[in-house]
Amino acid sequence: MSMYGWLPSEEPSSATVTSPAPSPTPPAPREERSLLRRIITPLIVLGALALKFGKAALLILPKAKILTTSGTMLVSIAAYSLIWGWWFALGFVVLLLVHEMGHVIQLRREGIEASAPMFIPFLGAAVMAKSLGKDATAEARVGLAGPVLGTLGALACIPIAIATGDDYWRALAFVGLFLNLFNLLPVVPLDGGRAMAALSPWMWWVGLAAMAVLAFAFPNPIILLILLLAAYETYRRWKQRKTNDPKSMAYYRVKPSHRAIVAAVYLGLIAVCVVGMNLTHLERSIPS
Repeated sequence: MSMYGWLPSEEPSSATVTSPAPSPTPPAPREERSLLRRIITPLIVLGALALKFGKAALLILPKAKILTTSGTMLVSIAAYSLIWGWWFALGFVVLLLVHEMGHVIQLRREGIEASAPMFIPFLGAAVMAKSLGKDATAEARVGLAGPVLGTLGALACIPIAIATGDDYWRALAFVGLFLNLFNLLPVVPLDGGRAMAALSPWMWWVGLAAMAVLAFAFPNPIILLILLLAAYETYRRWKQRKTNDPKSMAYYRVKPSHRAIVAAVYLGLIAVCVVGMNLTHLERSIPS
């Protein structure tokens, strides 16, 4: 980029400085006042604008979480639209948002401050929190809240599909139910693994084996990444439980009634997702 003018105490740069413009003739007194007014007036206007937008910035800062969510949502919609088109990508990301808001709502019900959802293209979305609750029962509630609200969001597409006859809504319901069913795999850090913390933690190993089979049968970078995270988290938790630390033992101590409720919700969600996927499945004919 070229710079116009010259610096009195420095040699001009050969590439960025042009020849200096002729010095203007000194103005008359009235012209001086006119020139001064022309200089000061824009400065006053700029100062007023700076003050105005400075106050606006202070109002916007507390809403930074909303801006983060909406910004990452737009990026994800753009990314998924490369595969499905923007209309289906929009619906899919909205269903992701509904799922994540289930976690946010339950975390706040547990008295835990939670971040707004952040979307990661092709990896889903995430909510940040300092903990998942005071014990395994609370962790299970937080984990299952996402699939509960997410499944309801996906099921809401079915009556719209029936009323409109538009296969778009059936396809969206199917994908939403599949998303929630996948998250119910009994392996941490997926939601099903959170539920297993209150049921039978040894099921983490079953889930890890199932994830390994998926990674082998359907080679996929995302599944492989989940497998690696699951292997680390399962080993870490299992090692922690085997230390017989009083805090760890108290964390995983669950009342039988709570265990029964978690099991009923977990199995019920699986059943609803499987039946719903069967009802909304669309046959696809591949041209020969």
